[in-house]
Amino acid sequence: MRRTDRLFALIQILRDGRLHKAQDMAATLEVSQRTIYRDMDTLVASGVPVQGERGVGYMITAQITLPPLNLTAEELEVLHLGIAVVEEVGDPDLKAAAKSLSSKVDAVLPEGTRKPPEGWGFAVYPFIEGSNAFHLMPGIRNAVQTRHKLSLTYLAADDIETRRYIWPLNLEYWGKVWTCTAWCELRQDFRVFRVDRIKQLKTLDQSFPDMPGRRYADYLATLADKAVTPPPETHGTDPGEG
Repeated sequence: MRRTDRLFALIQILRDGRLHKAQDMAATLEVSQRTIYRDMDTLVASGVPVQGERGVGYMITAQITLPPLNLTAEELEVLHLGIAVVEEVGDPDLKAAAKSLSSKVDAVLPEGTRKPPEGWGFAVYPFIEGSNAFHLMPGIRNAVQTRHKLSLTYLAADDIETRRYIWPLNLEYWGKVWTCTAWCELRQDFRVFRVDRIKQLKTLDQSFPDMPGRRYADYLATLADKAVTPPPETHGTDPGEG
């Protein structure tokens, strides 16, 4: 398994809100605990809200909205990086908002504040594939908002292409990887697709209904159920998703 695929798999394991031990995740992914420890450090450095420590376990925590804070130079670099990422998205509304935010941040910076280093960006991060998804973001985002079905050609983890018809429910960002949570007509179940693995995308004229049991809130409820239900000893793998 490629490292980017393993990191994505770890996010899917952790997103149920439960505490997961490194040894269990290592057994599931067939790697060493040392590899899991390194991967956890990578996820944290990439902006995924992971908390935990060796010997105890790891979990993804909810992000917290804080009042205004004084930023360190390193924290300011992180903020600039996030703005730069959004500015690369083809969606004009998001791009305009990113530029507006950048102007507001620059307006309140004290004189002599260190600027972000040259040459930073996706090339120095483990999820470089995430940049490949930017041109697809406007279409997916619009389909989520207007409730239109999408037809897509998807490259599975085993590099096999599959055609899917989905009801896009939500876009999520996991430290350089965008995912689309959707109801998959083929599987008749919720699926999470890595946007950078979508090879072709088409918005269909047909809209999808606001159907109980197939809403994003229902998907979150299934994650909550998994958090209180002991996982089975074996897990099936759907080759259609990353």
